Amino acid sequence: MRGNEAVVQFQPSARPSWASRGRGTASRRRMKENRPLLTRPVFPSDARAPAPAREAVPAVTTSDAESARGKRAARPAPRCGRILAIGGGKGGIGKSLVASNLGIELSRRGRRVVLVDADLGGANLHTCLGVEAPKATLSDFIERRVARLEEVVMPAGAPNLGLVSGALDSWGVANLAYAQKLKLLRSLQSLPFDYVVLDLGAGTSFNVLDFFLAAHQGIVVMVPEPTSVENGYRFVKAAFFRRLATVQAQYGIEKLVEEAMTRRQESKIKTPHDVITAVGQRDPAAGARLEAQMLRFRPGVVINQVRSETDRAVGPAVVAAWHKYFGLDMDYLGAIGYDDEVWKAVRKRRPVLLASPESETARCLARLADNLLKLEMAPPQAQPAS
Repeated sequence: MRGNEAVVQFQPSARPSWASRGRGTASRRRMKENRPLLTRPVFPSDARAPAPAREAVPAVTTSDAESARGKRAARPAPRCGRILAIGGGKGGIGKSLVASNLGIELSRRGRRVVLVDADLGGANLHTCLGVEAPKATLSDFIERRVARLEEVVMPAGAPNLGLVSGALDSWGVANLAYAQKLKLLRSLQSLPFDYVVLDLGAGTSFNVLDFFLAAHQGIVVMVPEPTSVENGYRFVKAAFFRRLATVQAQYGIEKLVEEAMTRRQESKIKTPHDVITAVGQRDPAAGARLEAQMLRFRPGVVINQVRSETDRAVGPAVVAAWHKYFGLDMDYLGAIGYDDEVWKAVRKRRPVLLASPESETARCLARLADNLLKLEMAPPQAQPAS
């Protein structure tokens, strides 16, 4: 696994994009739209607390969706569900496969689940699920044609499962303004479901990173190839620095972090955790607050398209390399084997859990759900069995 580890060495000389100081009107406008989110929903306060179980879980039906669109009456504030965000460094690695089928598996276990197609520039989760083209999408909510996000929830082809379809052919929605993003993130937190599963777009745009960081649990999907592993590490590193930018603004310690990064050679800063240590040396109280927040950044990793034991070993190697080079922890949630049933299901426009419920992929996804549920109940430093 040395080849995979070699691509993830931390580059202390690379100045993170959030630290740059733009000048001029255009630069200030970009900084305003790309500024870190300071709203509380971005970083849930309890990353390990499971959503309480319900005694009776009604199924999501067409009548539910229609009645939601027709009603505007005031109602009690819904309980916040647990948000899961499925991301990764590049496209074609199986994010939608994991998101859609994980949602189905959780719904089979009695949880009420809504899938949200948060790939704002290339929404196609409805196609993966085999449901008809939606009549109402995120575009309708973002562009204020409907008042509540609940109104665009549609049945997703399985009991207890709903879908918020992504924006279709809407250039503006693919590039959310700051206020629009803030409104959407707050609405996601208030959806009356046990789980909200976000299927994110590829890459490290600020929109993608902010949705990933808004989740109680972020999950990074990789395939056992050097390019995917490298891009996966870049995604996680970008998410870490995006969170660092938000936390430092929240606590007013931008100057301390800036000083630590400016004097990184003198302070021997090699990993992101060294930044936290350097801030603590200058201001112990600020360092303690920063460390408490940043240690909550603990994504999970899933390895898809595994063909051999060597491929399967990539998962634990990724976790070990992240800890070695970044000084932080990550949870290995499991592997999904390469299976011809997957592409057959895609061509049938059906989720593999419904098209081939006895397949090896279906069993892998069930184990992934098991590990995820164990992780929710585990102490912060415990890891699920793989």
